[in-house]
Amino acid sequence: MSRIAYLSTYIPKKCGLATYTHHLRQSIRAAKGWKGVDPVLAVTDAADTLPAADPAVWLLAKGEKAAYRKAAEKLNNSDVSVVSLQHEFGIFGGEAGRHVLEFVRHLDKPLVTTFHTVFEHPQEPYRSIQQELAERSDRIVVMNQRAVGYLQKAFGVLESRIRFIPHGTPVPLQGARETFRREAGWTDRKVLMTFGLLGRGKGLEMVLRALPAVVREVPETLYAIVGQTHPEVRRHEGEAYREELQEMVHSLGLGGHVVMIDRYLDEPELVRHLMACDLYLTPYPGMEQITSGTLAYAVGLGRPVLSTPYSYARDLLQPHGELLIPYGDEAQWSSRIVKLLTEPGSLQQWEQTIEEIGAGMRWPQVGREHLELFREAAEELPVRQAT
Repeated sequence: MSRIAYLSTYIPKKCGLATYTHHLRQSIRAAKGWKGVDPVLAVTDAADTLPAADPAVWLLAKGEKAAYRKAAEKLNNSDVSVVSLQHEFGIFGGEAGRHVLEFVRHLDKPLVTTFHTVFEHPQEPYRSIQQELAERSDRIVVMNQRAVGYLQKAFGVLESRIRFIPHGTPVPLQGARETFRREAGWTDRKVLMTFGLLGRGKGLEMVLRALPAVVREVPETLYAIVGQTHPEVRRHEGEAYREELQEMVHSLGLGGHVVMIDRYLDEPELVRHLMACDLYLTPYPGMEQITSGTLAYAVGLGRPVLSTPYSYARDLLQPHGELLIPYGDEAQWSSRIVKLLTEPGSLQQWEQTIEEIGAGMRWPQVGREHLELFREAAEELPVRQAT
């Protein structure tokens, strides 16, 4: 059985990439149907809580450039058949995460790189890093079909080397929704929800400004903002942003219509909250965002959604343009939410539509697709010589 090594952040670090890699590793192990354990090179810094003792989790010091070469050499001398690099610019050391190039330059195992960020028009310092990663990767995984064209146009990557595989999501628990609504105290509410590490640039202020008009038409509306403040945000400004949102809630008279769940939810609790909500929102203002784990989770769990038309939302929700609303058009956001919450059968109809989209995004299927790709890389591609 081919062994796969993963390079990424890893649990218990509280970040989306760490969680993603954990579930990818689990789903591939299940697809293999074996009891072996694939190793993880877990990128850590001084502020991280170290993973629990696990001989298969190898720590890589984020800021130590030489550590990346040593990690590559360790894998070169192991029985690993293929390496899965989960790439995001912010997780590796050096300017824009440049230290990761030291790893790929010295790796002589087949390399499959998943790009969690792809720019349509890449600029420095990101462009040269991503170009070298693309050139040195034997296969590339993207979670947005638009990213295939971006990589072809920007870096000349052959389409045959790029594989679109959806962002993985949990499997919904059938028949449990009403139980979860009772547990959350949401039985008699129409619940809108956004989750994720809290920070500026998520568009939450826009939803709050749109909410009074919704509440006038649907008094039982509740907007649940779920998640603790991002550790980097807290390090630089404490809870100032959360306090600003709380002041908005007070000034808009929304005290009984907004709840902020200020903690990091583990996976089972997050699934319960998502399944209990009526409508999931991603009001992000940045239109180039190529992936969104939060939107993927909501769709994979079959929840109706509304979103701004950023890149990932356009790709995932095509051809359902009525679910995409421009950022800043508060009147349209209000009216669309009211329509979904009041029209008989509207939410149920969208549940069926979203369920069809989400069916191919769940971890068992995504794990099988990755395993097929990794086996292809391990079996068909020659071992490269590190440079």
